[in-house]
Amino acid sequence: MPDATVRAMGLVIALTYASFIGWLYMRQPQSAAEVAGGLSASIGSYRIDSQAFEDGLGFFRRGEFAAARSAFARADPAQQDPRTQFYVAYSFYRQGWGRLYQDDALFAQGLEAVNRAIARAPGGRIVVDDADLQMRSGDELKAELEGGLRRDASDFNPARLLRSRK
Repeated sequence: MPDATVRAMGLVIALTYASFIGWLYMRQPQSAAEVAGGLSASIGSYRIDSQAFEDGLGFFRRGEFAAARSAFARADPAQQDPRTQFYVAYSFYRQGWGRLYQDDALFAQGLEAVNRAIARAPGGRIVVDDADLQMRSGDELKAELEGGLRRDASDFNPARLLRSRK
């Protein structure tokens, strides 16, 4: 094999490895499933487990939000599907919502999930066509979660007891 070919192959391998390290640095995946899912999403071959997603929707609609998140995690182990991450965020919202107070820990996790959904969505815009939901866009859900985490004078308004969950 000529020297020029060996050097060219070495350069290609080094550049590929450097690109992979750069991708890891930018995405900072937390598990091997996220690495594999992120790489497959980069080339457009990532798919969720549709049966686990349907199981998650069933749990979500019955109000079993922790079980729904578990099923959604099975459906989308790499956390790359915007629609699944939207439902994960919505389940945190619904479980953390209360007439007197919001669970800040659940709302913070929901905000993290909706930010993930928005980041993964094409053009940064996610809209879910589900008649059972009152909030159908990532922006609406994000605003509601951020509002629940914010502390201001409206938190002491007695009319707050009459508001409904979205």
